[in-house]
Amino acid sequence: MTQSAPPDLSGQTILQIIPDLAAGGAERTTIEMAEAICNAGGQALVASAGGRLENDLRNAGGELIKMPLGRKNPISLWHNAWKLKQLIEEREINLLHARSRAPGWIGLIAARTANIPFITTYHGAYSGKSALKIYYNSVMARGSHVIANSQWTADHLTAIHKIDPAIVTTIPRGIDLQTFSPDKVDGHRKQQIAQAWQLDKQSGKLIILLAGRLTSWKGQLTAITAVSLLNREQQNRLHLVLAGDAQGRTGYVNALEQAITANELHTAVSIVGHCDDIAAAYAVSDIILAPSVRPEAFGRVAAEASAMAKPVIISDHGGQREIILDGQTGLSSKPGDAESLASNLASLVAMSATERDAMGAAGQRYVRARFTKENLQRATLEVYQDVLGAALLVEPDKDNRHNTAGHGKIGDKP
Repeated sequence: MTQSAPPDLSGQTILQIIPDLAAGGAERTTIEMAEAICNAGGQALVASAGGRLENDLRNAGGELIKMPLGRKNPISLWHNAWKLKQLIEEREINLLHARSRAPGWIGLIAARTANIPFITTYHGAYSGKSALKIYYNSVMARGSHVIANSQWTADHLTAIHKIDPAIVTTIPRGIDLQTFSPDKVDGHRKQQIAQAWQLDKQSGKLIILLAGRLTSWKGQLTAITAVSLLNREQQNRLHLVLAGDAQGRTGYVNALEQAITANELHTAVSIVGHCDDIAAAYAVSDIILAPSVRPEAFGRVAAEASAMAKPVIISDHGGQREIILDGQTGLSSKPGDAESLASNLASLVAMSATERDAMGAAGQRYVRARFTKENLQRATLEVYQDVLGAALLVEPDKDNRHNTAGHGKIGDKP
């Protein structure tokens, strides 16, 4: 069966909007799609406050338009919507793709006013059960097309927001196999991580990595408690590393440090801050934890670690269940249950290196077959192409796309 021709976005300008360019999954996907848009012949713009991934965006061929789109107060929202509409008109933007809620409302207003297609990617399992919070979250389901980053996310958003499943496309996040592959990480990079984290690889201790920003729902406290439940012999065989940016959450960091002290785990647990080379971090580790207390919409850590051939222990909910096969490519714990996590951790620690390697290799094969960056890019470009094509069918006359309000023409400016 022959594959269809790759999507062609020649002459099209796509604007993605996101609050900042920190090191999260949505931000990485934004950069991956900027690369894909450029490779498909289009122009890739990103409106954002910027951040540590700005150089990555430039290297991908994208252009950063600095705007404070994360502000939620109504005055800022309307002001930024007006500025975004101006940008749409000045840069002749053909399609707007929102990746977060506050920018989503700004983008929805601007796109409707400028009369261009507006689509969204539902990146998170947004919290909140009140009618007001559900309404605020609903902007991520208001696109003419909605991309879900896992089947769990697709089911969640259609149930919560009561939208037609026909406008929802499930496109799992993709892993860059040129980055997340064991043979792409050399010994020097691994040594740099080991030195920065003061790891003694000669001690024979297993390195247990929990990578993710330091926030309560990522499960760092659960992991510390799980280690405290192991017997002393098991504790002496491992070193738990908590790697991630606190993003100003000093209270939570203090709580983690207090838990380490209270359980006398100074030699078994360390907090190392943000990691710039996460592939090397996986490479020096033996077991990866992803014990999120709330459901992950996708589970990028589980997918990246599996691509690096590492066994992963996840919480048994959310999109992670689509990545890790319990007992085959990793293990699943009850969410927020330290005893369940401790039991799974003890099981992997008790395995031989050969058994852990076999589990990691099975995970690598599974992820490489299903969760690649190339699959994500192609599928998203196809959504862009379909939405742009549908917009042209609505109004084949292209002359006045930005000059009418509400239901003007869609196409190129003269």
